[in-house]
Amino acid sequence: MSPQSIPPRRLRLDSALGALRAAAEDTRIRILALLAEGELSVSDLTDILGQSQPRISRHLKLLVEAGLLERHREGAWAFFRLAERPETAFLLRPILEALDPADAQLSQDRERLATVREQRAVAAQSFFARLAPRWDTLRSLHAAEEAVEAAILDAVGPKHIRSLLDLGTGTGRMLQLLGPRAARVVGLDASHAMLSVARANLERAGLAGVELRQGDIYAPPLVRESFDLVIIHQVLHYLDDPARAVAQAARLLAPGGRLLIVDFAPHRLEFLRDTEGHRRLGFTPAQMAGWMEEAGLAPALVRDLPPPAGGGADKLTVSIWLGEDCRAVSDWPLAADAKEVA
Repeated sequence: MSPQSIPPRRLRLDSALGALRAAAEDTRIRILALLAEGELSVSDLTDILGQSQPRISRHLKLLVEAGLLERHREGAWAFFRLAERPETAFLLRPILEALDPADAQLSQDRERLATVREQRAVAAQSFFARLAPRWDTLRSLHAAEEAVEAAILDAVGPKHIRSLLDLGTGTGRMLQLLGPRAARVVGLDASHAMLSVARANLERAGLAGVELRQGDIYAPPLVRESFDLVIIHQVLHYLDDPARAVAQAARLLAPGGRLLIVDFAPHRLEFLRDTEGHRRLGFTPAQMAGWMEEAGLAPALVRDLPPPAGGGADKLTVSIWLGEDCRAVSDWPLAADAKEVA
């Protein structure tokens, strides 16, 4: 049974009345309609609705208290999204679907939303453009991204992904690649600037409903045993303690879940420490297998992608490792319903 097919728990009368009262106000129903399009910050909503920040914040507080919205922090910013608890969605979805999309006020709100997203995309691309030359140099040292992504898809296989987590999501590329196949999609990164890039990229790709969170890969603010696929893509070589990150990732796997790691095989490109901030110069299969086994995972796949033709000691081999949680799959939907730790 998939999470979407789980019969929703019923709301108590007082909870249902509280939620309906919170929604039954002009600005608040507009906020709910906007958030049906994806998560937004207080600043976004202030720009779209043309109201003061304190007033928007009061409306948001009421909606959160009524259980209709979820709030999460990203540095000094706060982002909001529709609550995803089945019972709340069961109540709220028919209300939002009943709204006329041709309504003049709602149409105007969507036009302003498009403007806000475009401004956000321009700012994100400006930030990314400053990093692009460095990334282009690094990409030139290893197999083409298309080949790496094809190998990732092959490693993951056709199995449906119920809940996907990308640790160190960066630009959100792994979410774009695998997100359309997942019921729940979450990206975690320590950098607010990179999350802004990811948010713009995902919006441009039309991938809605993605949860982007700011957090530490060593202490991810997520409920354990909540994901059946966790990805760590080109992140471990930046870390002082990659084994600890692998262990934390394993704790987030639901029974029977899988951990996919993409990084570099051992190399001697010392300049990457100085110019790109690499802490580790690649990982051996034995090293990665040891970390996975210590984290309770069974190594299931190792694949090396050689550098471009003509490469050699000054090139990089990309390695893909897949580890599997060997516990029997239990009542997974209960874990799938688990939400972010406050």
